Amino acid sequence: MKTFIKSRYTLILMAVTLLISCETDFENPNSATEEQVFSSREGILASTVGIRQLYSTNALRFTIETPAITTREGAITTTFQNMIELEDGGTSLPNFNSNVQGLWSNSLRVIRLSEDVLKAIPTIELESGTSSGLIAYAKLFKALSIGNLCQHYENVIIETNNDDQAPYVSRISGYQEAVRLLNEALIEIQSTPVSSEFEDEILKEDIDLTNSIVAMLARFNLFAGNYDVAITNASNVSQSSVSLFTYDPQNPNPIWNRIFQGGNSTFKPRDNFGLPDSFVFDASDGRISFYLEPDDVTNPNQLPIEELKGFFDDIEKSIPLYIPDEMNLIIAEANLRKANPDLIAAVNAINEVRTDTNDPLGINANISEYVGPLTVSDLLLEVYQNRRAELFLTGMSLEDSRRFNRPQPSPASRVFSDERNRNFYPYPEIERNNNPNTPDDPAI
Repeated sequence: MKTFIKSRYTLILMAVTLLISCETDFENPNSATEEQVFSSREGILASTVGIRQLYSTNALRFTIETPAITTREGAITTTFQNMIELEDGGTSLPNFNSNVQGLWSNSLRVIRLSEDVLKAIPTIELESGTSSGLIAYAKLFKALSIGNLCQHYENVIIETNNDDQAPYVSRISGYQEAVRLLNEALIEIQSTPVSSEFEDEILKEDIDLTNSIVAMLARFNLFAGNYDVAITNASNVSQSSVSLFTYDPQNPNPIWNRIFQGGNSTFKPRDNFGLPDSFVFDASDGRISFYLEPDDVTNPNQLPIEELKGFFDDIEKSIPLYIPDEMNLIIAEANLRKANPDLIAAVNAINEVRTDTNDPLGINANISEYVGPLTVSDLLLEVYQNRRAELFLTGMSLEDSRRFNRPQPSPASRVFSDERNRNFYPYPEIERNNNPNTPDDPAI
């Protein structure tokens, strides 16, 4: 009986994948309709699993890889045109670049599937704790995807539209919408704790739902400029808890897939986490050996590169939804940026990161406490450097580079000395051709 149920569940998940992977609908008498997928307990559970699968394999690849090349975290090792265009950067980056399109379209696919799940939940008989869990989970992933769009595009879509007429909002409004969704998700599971069914079928001991929601509240409140709220949220995240996207040979780690599979990499990490030589790391910093394997080589554009380790050098390695010490770095930065900066609180939070020896994910800097100048500008530089090392290849490098006012990129392409070669990405060609609401592309 268990085998039959599992097989049926797998078939429904495959049907969900087919529904969300096609841009154009073709009649297929052997596939489930959208109504069938979203009208049963099995279907809604499989669809919710599908949200994580879609996010962790497709969307996460573009969220990590695309800004990594733009901000010099990584350098290309391939002749693929999309990667060449990304590394060249400047105003010549085309809106038909497959990474620019992939980052946009896969985020919207997750948003759409999350919306479909949220719409279907009230129509299906479920345990109250299963229903609350599904609602919170779908809102978490919708917020994650909106937040990812906000980090990379000047204006974003926060609600999909079947008629290709989705309106745009500013990226700050997008962050505010992500925060609203996350607050609703937190209230949902605080009011009605999740059921054992939801834990067994969806979380599977991989995702700490409450801590993940609060961590994303801290992240997006920081990005939206809500500093006191960000501090409160970050302080409420457990430093011993982790949430992981897990992989297997059928659903491989997406960055391993791009760097290690078949020995043909598309990019590799840059020396010094891609930062200029003015940012000097302690040679004993454990984050260097955690993420990087020294290799005295350069890429085709003569950029020095290393071998990648960390969460990415095995087909089945898990990738964290967030890194615990991100919360300490949020506390530090928000204390420096708020109306009345608290330098002591910022230094204390920075030192929690620098002296860490028991990170649950193994990212331990294990270096001495900060001894530099106690000014807001100097401490913000310290936060930025630690974010680059601690949060390496987490998809936040472009948002960070802008937010910390790093030097503006050149309009010209192939200026490899630029710390970043774009501020925002152009809107994808497929979006511009279909949605009349698409704004003008950013200048750079």
